[in-house]
Amino acid sequence: MRAALSVIIPTLNAAEALPGCLAALIEGLEAGVIRELIVSDGGSGDATLKMADASGALILQGAPSRGGQMRRGAQVAGGTWLLFLHADTVMPKGWSEAVRTQMEADGPAAFRLAFDVGGVMPSLVAGWANLRSRVFGLPYGDQGLLVSRAEYEAVGGYKDIPLMEDVAMARALRGRITLLPLAARTSAARYRRDGWFRRGARNLWTLARYVCGADPVSLARQYRR
Repeated sequence: MRAALSVIIPTLNAAEALPGCLAALIEGLEAGVIRELIVSDGGSGDATLKMADASGALILQGAPSRGGQMRRGAQVAGGTWLLFLHADTVMPKGWSEAVRTQMEADGPAAFRLAFDVGGVMPSLVAGWANLRSRVFGLPYGDQGLLVSRAEYEAVGGYKDIPLMEDVAMARALRGRITLLPLAARTSAARYRRDGWFRRGARNLWTLARYVCGADPVSLARQYRR
């Protein structure tokens, strides 16, 4: 039986983070879980596309917008299951078996969150993210999203919006996302640059405004200042 899982990674100048993401996926290839790897690029000017090509990925190119990039990736994917990953997310050891079990259970899922640095603040921020994911069914994109193609298409797929595409998808799935027992590791670079409290507060405020109906284009413009 052919592997069922298409892995889709949106990229934009991701050469620094992408090698770690790709290396962790080898486990899934060896386990026969991954059918194909799709890198949906938004106009990288660094070595991202060279790395993607060397990995054997199918490369798509288009306008930069993470929601749009993942949407384009899903449109060409051949798997009956889709796994959306950010380029700076590194899957944990044993992820392929957890994914295989979840596919058999037939429901969408995300991983718990961990950061690539230790300390009190990383633990607190990750703890809040995992609590939000479990209680409110709102994982962010850096936790990965595993979803069957049938369910993905039933909710309309990722929206082509510049921000909050992950929250829009989670809300469309209406609390059905299972939080897997393993933690995916993501980069803490933005938190270290902006400050853990400031970045966390900004994320929470942006989420609250989006849920209350703010325009994602305006939110993205203010978020990236």
